Amino acid sequence: KSGMNCMRINCAHDYPEIWSRMIDTLRNAEQSTGLSCRILMDLAGPKLRLGPMETNPAVLKIRPVRAANGKLVRPARVWLTPVKTVFSEMPAADATFALNPDWLDGLKAGEKIGFRDVRGANRNWVIREVREDGCWAESKKTAYISNGTVLQRRVQKGVPGGPEAEITGLTPQDSVCLIRKGDILFISAKVEPGKPAFHDSNGELLNPGQVTLAIPEVYRDVRLGEPIFFDDGRIGGIIEKRSAEQLQVRITHTRKPVEKLEGNRGVNLPDTNLKLAALSTKDLQDLEFAARHADMIGLSFTNGPDDVRALYQHLHKLGREDIGAILKIETKRGFANLPAILLEALKFPACGVMIARGDLAVECGFERLSEVQEEILWVCESAHVPVIWATQVLEGLTKRGHATRAEVTDAAMAQEAEAVMLNKGEHIIEAVEMLDDILRRMQGHQRKKRSLMRKLHLASEFHRKAAKA
Repeated sequence: KSGMNCMRINCAHDYPEIWSRMIDTLRNAEQSTGLSCRILMDLAGPKLRLGPMETNPAVLKIRPVRAANGKLVRPARVWLTPVKTVFSEMPAADATFALNPDWLDGLKAGEKIGFRDVRGANRNWVIREVREDGCWAESKKTAYISNGTVLQRRVQKGVPGGPEAEITGLTPQDSVCLIRKGDILFISAKVEPGKPAFHDSNGELLNPGQVTLAIPEVYRDVRLGEPIFFDDGRIGGIIEKRSAEQLQVRITHTRKPVEKLEGNRGVNLPDTNLKLAALSTKDLQDLEFAARHADMIGLSFTNGPDDVRALYQHLHKLGREDIGAILKIETKRGFANLPAILLEALKFPACGVMIARGDLAVECGFERLSEVQEEILWVCESAHVPVIWATQVLEGLTKRGHATRAEVTDAAMAQEAEAVMLNKGEHIIEAVEMLDDILRRMQGHQRKKRSLMRKLHLASEFHRKAAKA
């Protein structure tokens, strides 16, 4: 109803059962509204991603709120609820714990709960309110809680020995690797969790961090001196040493003085002639599902005409030569080979191009992105191939409920393409409605790459005021 007429399913996430539920939801929406919506299934392709980082035991820091001068503004608030209730986080609480209902039974306002926290510090929580679904406790001191922390009800003032309850259910947290400009970072081919770096109190690197990238072709094809980027370009470096199982990277760029590199983040090697098949074994499995349910197939990291040819051959085997192909241009090689890619793609009954501006900006350089996306639009228009304008369109509105001026201008420029893609977010409905409004207004000014030079309402208003004068 808001204006969406194509739904993208990213095969890099979830699995066929979830995709089927997405499609069922869409079909139900079509029936209830009388509107139609196409489906684009986007194959994951050879996306380079780091492996997971090692996990740390779950430790929850619970602290009161203090003013800048250290004075107490309010105590820390802890919600204690029986495990038999429908467990959910209490929004107003600094922490929520599900505990044995027999232990909670009989707690009274003013009663104290004592425990020794992770650091060995003795702490007390004071019960402030008892309700049917749980009770509120408060503390004026900071405490560190982990699985196994034992809470003890005080049988009388200052005397331990009352009933005990144990904290459980805290989820272990993946570690992160803190990165500074000038640091060394190791990349390992081994299938094992990454390890964080260690710095001294002055920020000097004591022990380099290690992340994993279990793709053998990377260690075969990369060369010394080539750049490497992580997490959409937030962190950049140069390959200093290489072996069959490890790369040594010197960090040359961070957007912040200290960046947090987490597991499963994207990796870009813009200058490396990386020889990876466009369709992995998983992609071919996903393609079987997509061929039965989708109107279009998205080919990620299209680097050359051979990639397009491989997709067509597999669709031919599946009896779906009629399906449309969306070729995602997101690498420097893909951009350089675009004319040859389009010539091969025109053998499809229907094809289009997606400007995947996230990876493309990292690959070609953010300063060149405007020029690169303009060239793609011009070349595709000359080939009569439609274009999807993608990545972070109205991202602020979609995620946070407020669009920036730059994002609105970017969305207006998307009128030069045939389609615009939005990412999911809490405010997606508002984003679709706003995008629809922007594009309808811009249709009178621009048709693809051609300005229409329409009559301006501003001039009419000026003429009316001049006539009155």
